[in-house]
Amino acid sequence: MRLLLLLFFFGTSVLQLSAQDYSALSKQAWKAYEAKDFLTSATLYNQAFRENGDRGTTSDRYNAACSWALANKVDSSFYQLTRIAEKGNYTNYDHLISDSDLSSLYNDPRWEDLTAKVAENKRIAEKDFNHELVAILDEVHKTDQEGRQKIRVVEGKYGRDSEELKALWKEISYHDSVNIITVTGILDEYGWLGADIIGKSGNTTLFLVVQHSDLATQQKYLPMMREAVADGRARGGSLALLEDRVALKTGNPQIYGSQIGRTQAGDFYVQEMIDPETVDERRASVGLMPIGEYTLNWEFEWDIERHRRIVAVVKASKE
Repeated sequence: MRLLLLLFFFGTSVLQLSAQDYSALSKQAWKAYEAKDFLTSATLYNQAFRENGDRGTTSDRYNAACSWALANKVDSSFYQLTRIAEKGNYTNYDHLISDSDLSSLYNDPRWEDLTAKVAENKRIAEKDFNHELVAILDEVHKTDQEGRQKIRVVEGKYGRDSEELKALWKEISYHDSVNIITVTGILDEYGWLGADIIGKSGNTTLFLVVQHSDLATQQKYLPMMREAVADGRARGGSLALLEDRVALKTGNPQIYGSQIGRTQAGDFYVQEMIDPETVDERRASVGLMPIGEYTLNWEFEWDIERHRRIVAVVKASKE
């Protein structure tokens, strides 16, 4: 029995290491793409897939295909695209046919077969769509994300306390106030709609707008989202973020470590949570990446002692 346990723990650590390697390599690959070093980017993506047992996200495989195409490695590009079309049921036909990164593939006989397969995937996926709601939620998603995607750039250029950043946040708040009226109207009339009716983007948009709303609205729709997750109409990982945000707003520690705070000195940190030692178990249970990978999005490494130290200082400053 002891040998089996040792093998089990060893296997678990290997899987965790592979996931960390995959994440690190895919980030390096994207940076190489942004630097226009396309062959390096494509090679790093392939290495990431190998480290992860020949598994990769659809977006990473698509990005790998773009890098291969831009490096004039057409066969490798078609391999990645065909894989996500046939095994991943890739549906984003409009993006595929308009992506200039893939222009080197257009005259290849395989391009027609590939685009036909993606078009068919799209037709099947959208056969029950409420296209009116999809269009509305597409616009909501755009206005929800547009300003937020500028935050780091504006802060980096003008500073954390700049008038430019304050103006951007004012614009974001305005769009949030408009979007919540639209989304709560949909939720009150239809309930929490699944991706089969409004698509993955539309389904995510419902969560994003509630997540960016005031506490009263979050508390009102939290039970509805819980039911939607139980019925497969929403993602558990999204619900975890909403649970964490509501917990912190009501004076409780978060559960999944999804909410990032900032010290007065400007350092990012994971806000107070229950049992930080076991956070990765809770995150895994809802499909979230390990906390150590998650914090890299804010360019800091997860350190449980640092977490405890900063949380203690922040709490003391509020007393």
